[in-house]
Amino acid sequence: MNKVRTRFAPSPTGYMHIGNLRTALFEYLIAKHEGGDFLLRIEDTDQERQVEGAVDIIYNTLANVGLKHDEGPDIGGAYGPYIQSERLGMYKEYADRLVELGGAHYCFCSEEAVEQQRKECELINKPFQYDDPCKHIPLSEARARIANGEKYVVRQSIAHEGVTYFDDEVYGRIGVDNSVLDESVLLKSDGFPTYNFANIIDDHTMGITHVVRGNEYLSSTPKYNLIYQAYGWEIPTYVHVPPVMKDEHQKLSKRNGDASFQDLVAKGYLPEAILNYIALLGWAPDSEQEIYTLAELIQVFDIKRISKSPAIFDIHKLTWMNGMYLRSMPLEQFHALALPYYQDAIHCDVDLMSVSKILQQRVEVLSQIPEMIDFIDALPEYDIELYLHKKMKTTYEIALRSLIASEQALNELNDWQSEEAVHSVLLALPQQLNMKNGQVLWPVRTALSGKQFTPGGAIELAHILGKEETLRRIQIGIEKLQAQVKESA
Repeated sequence: MNKVRTRFAPSPTGYMHIGNLRTALFEYLIAKHEGGDFLLRIEDTDQERQVEGAVDIIYNTLANVGLKHDEGPDIGGAYGPYIQSERLGMYKEYADRLVELGGAHYCFCSEEAVEQQRKECELINKPFQYDDPCKHIPLSEARARIANGEKYVVRQSIAHEGVTYFDDEVYGRIGVDNSVLDESVLLKSDGFPTYNFANIIDDHTMGITHVVRGNEYLSSTPKYNLIYQAYGWEIPTYVHVPPVMKDEHQKLSKRNGDASFQDLVAKGYLPEAILNYIALLGWAPDSEQEIYTLAELIQVFDIKRISKSPAIFDIHKLTWMNGMYLRSMPLEQFHALALPYYQDAIHCDVDLMSVSKILQQRVEVLSQIPEMIDFIDALPEYDIELYLHKKMKTTYEIALRSLIASEQALNELNDWQSEEAVHSVLLALPQQLNMKNGQVLWPVRTALSGKQFTPGGAIELAHILGKEETLRRIQIGIEKLQAQVKESA
């Protein structure tokens, strides 16, 4: 058996879309599961759609998620060059050879003639297939016209009788009537190959054994195989994967505002969590496990478990998975990731490691951090009704009594370096006041944060804010409650 070789062949046209990254991941896993090679090839023959900086985005994305390629434009290899625009001379040679073998022909038709046939098909509501009169021109005559400087393209030649079959690892055996196959352009008049032709030549000359691509290419595969057969080349193993969908009806699309890999990272999702999640889009392991390292994915990946059905991208599931990754990492690693988010949110002198300690178990996406800690710098204006808690049966009077007792007890505490000391003082109060823990701690937490939801409880917040700020905020709460109780009397 030949060594497995797969390739990721993106076009440098912008951001890394989730579907593209999943294709790269599947190609990587197929190769590495079998101890094979994973190549990177840049397909830049569509010069008009190129975006400056897009090649760097490809390199950076693969590096960020750990998909290290064995060969590519940046590291070289025995099958280069790995950029299509640097292989142009080769495509013309192969196109001329295909003409000689009868798998293609030279076409001298004008764009107007092609467009006229297209319009005629539209008028009778017939799928467009160009009926090229040039395929009947003798090869010697065609070569003479080319020698005279006549403009031409190379088109595939397809005998419209019979059926072309191919096998796909996901969809099984598929047969397509040759009569529905269009004789597409393989080499354009400017010498640039079309996407379909360049793919075939590059995959063969680079020794690619497994071709992974979206199932929208199923209909084109018979045409690819006819070219392989014309050359007498071995046909690669095909793995057509279902699309990644926004919902049941729409594909994920940057054009429609759907997030790219770069967008998700900017929002605070971890590259390793994104990669883990997209591995499960259209592929299922033979277990209930959902959290995988890349090494574990290499070990368990099986082509046979790729689904035929479209996969729906669920941002809530990704968010849950990202939270799992954040909670499982060492505190020091989480702290390093959180620090940039503290810079714009916290300007007062607090122990940031203590902030990270309470955040780590509650944050799901790093971009949530600023909103979760915005009360640390300054106590926000808050509604007095925040002190009421129906489940704990906390009234304004109970909240006031709790805050007064808490202020007195905390005022006598000198050891604020220890969270345990704050813990002991506050948790001694419920028994002294004959109250539930929540009836004491809820009002304190409200007074310290001015928020209904916080990353930590009253004890943790008091420890972070320090004695002076804690007592100041509790005093503000007492004054608010006193005014409310007086008004209600």
